[in-house]
Amino acid sequence: MSRAADAHIASRADLLERETALAPPPVPVPAVRAEDVPGPALDDFLGRLGRTGLAACLLDRPLADEHFRALGRVLGTPIPETDPAVLPRVALDVVLNLVGERSRTDDVSLQPFAANALSLHTEGSGRPPAQQPRYIVLMCCEPGDATGAAQTVLAPMEAVADRLTPAESAVLARTRYRRSTQGPPILREVDGRRVFSFRDFLAEPLEWTHTGADTSPDAVDGALRALLASMYTPGLHTGVHWRRGLLLAIDNTFYFHGRKAGTFAPRARHRHLKRLRIR
Repeated sequence: MSRAADAHIASRADLLERETALAPPPVPVPAVRAEDVPGPALDDFLGRLGRTGLAACLLDRPLADEHFRALGRVLGTPIPETDPAVLPRVALDVVLNLVGERSRTDDVSLQPFAANALSLHTEGSGRPPAQQPRYIVLMCCEPGDATGAAQTVLAPMEAVADRLTPAESAVLARTRYRRSTQGPPILREVDGRRVFSFRDFLAEPLEWTHTGADTSPDAVDGALRALLASMYTPGLHTGVHWRRGLLLAIDNTFYFHGRKAGTFAPRARHRHLKRLRIR
């Protein structure tokens, strides 16, 4: 579907491959003692997550795996990690250790642990909504030596949707991944908000199906290109500045997320994040 002349190609490269640091998300980052988590100290954290889809705090030390899982259970049900490629990096079935310990790789399963950029996406975009993670919780154990690289990138869905025409939105609301027969449309409404289930597949083809008999394939491809152009609109994004103990929760129905390209040096301290996906 993508063509070299598409509007998003250059803006995506500028966002994900350049080493410039993005401004941090405009959210409070209160200091919280690890022993107070979970508990009343996180009431404000949970409130902000419910209202805005994003919440952060700075712990005085990273949580142990059992403690981190307990926090996830406050939010919902932690989802087990089942991909055989990542199982050596999983603790307690649900805690994924994201350590940037590899140079670039073509193996998609290993790219979260490598210096590759990760394109903007929603987590589990091809799954039925009830099976998609609602929250992605990330905790920094070690920011690493290259703290300006591999920033987690956020793009608010409402801002992306605002850049689409009504006609493009209507097409996306009737389009889904062809192989995900139980998956949601690319654009739907949740609690009065416009929510996407979509991944930028980069150079890989996106096979879609559309339920509107009066819409041409060119119109669907055009709407998908418009979505990609909107997702990578310059100035739309913020980037997380990781520090030891920083805890961030992202609502998967509020934000696209991705990652800038990182750097790799065998003897460097590598960044280490722990991740929970919460249903």
